[in-house]
Amino acid sequence: MAKPGQGSKYRGSVHDFPDFNPSQDAEALYTAMKGFGSDKEAILELITSRSNRQRQEIIQSYKSLYGKDLMADLKSEISGDLARLILGLMMPPAHYDAKQLKKAMEGAGTDEKALIEILATRTNAEIRAINEAYKEDYHKSLEDALSSDTSGHFRRILISLATGNRDEGGEDRDQARDDAKVAAEILEIADTSSGDKTSLETRFMTILCTRSYQHLRRVFQEFVKMTNYDVEHTIKKEMSGDVRDAFVAIVQSVKNKPLFFADKLYKSMKGAGTDEKTLTRVMVSRSEIDLLNIRREFIEKYDKSLHQAIEGDTSGDFMKALLAVCGGED
Repeated sequence: MAKPGQGSKYRGSVHDFPDFNPSQDAEALYTAMKGFGSDKEAILELITSRSNRQRQEIIQSYKSLYGKDLMADLKSEISGDLARLILGLMMPPAHYDAKQLKKAMEGAGTDEKALIEILATRTNAEIRAINEAYKEDYHKSLEDALSSDTSGHFRRILISLATGNRDEGGEDRDQARDDAKVAAEILEIADTSSGDKTSLETRFMTILCTRSYQHLRRVFQEFVKMTNYDVEHTIKKEMSGDVRDAFVAIVQSVKNKPLFFADKLYKSMKGAGTDEKTLTRVMVSRSEIDLLNIRREFIEKYDKSLHQAIEGDTSGDFMKALLAVCGGED
């Protein structure tokens, strides 16, 4: 398989709708919501078959045709899991991510896994757009929000990722060897130690949060050569808590981002209950980026298609909408 990372190979499952007519779609939605009880199936069919860019045009057309806010109207017609999915699809991606980050920090507990999932996998351009959307929507910088809601080394990792400042160049062999050495020392499998633990931890964070994906792949190879261990396995063994989870997510994202999301989807549907929030967040945010790749990784690893998993684990209109976003059986 080709190396991940060269733009064109990543493919979403949702695309521009051909012969798109925003005012016709706005009218269809208005009709579907008119009167007593709404035609939920018509709503979800239309929205899941338009691209995000097209949905933004529908929102505008709806406003100019009816002097009403489509989002507010949808909110009053649908609820629960279906609403979370449909309203999520209606938001521009950066604003959707900003909202998910905000939600992860609201209330008593923090949803660290959601913070990690978003910040560890987005590109520089995506992160910068999220920062702007966050400020626009919540009148506070994402950095300030992360600062007041997390602490210690974990906070430093998230704030570093949230700068969207990862190097985008190629690999540097000599640097990769040095980086692998730092990794080996911090993960306590090197014979030598150069300096105290804190400065090493910081160096390791800098490597994982600011080196390019291509360079990090080389670092992971050098690490194996040097130690005979896999870096991900070693982080899982030697570290703990949120810091470990964040570093593991970065490593998995660098190795194979679609597989990282396939695992997230699988876990959201495994066992007794369903984690609808995670399931929805991944389906919405990857629908136009790499959901086809995620589907491929899913069936390869779990011997059943994402389509089958969703069918077996969800129901009703929520299931129908998820399957429409999934875009087919593998």
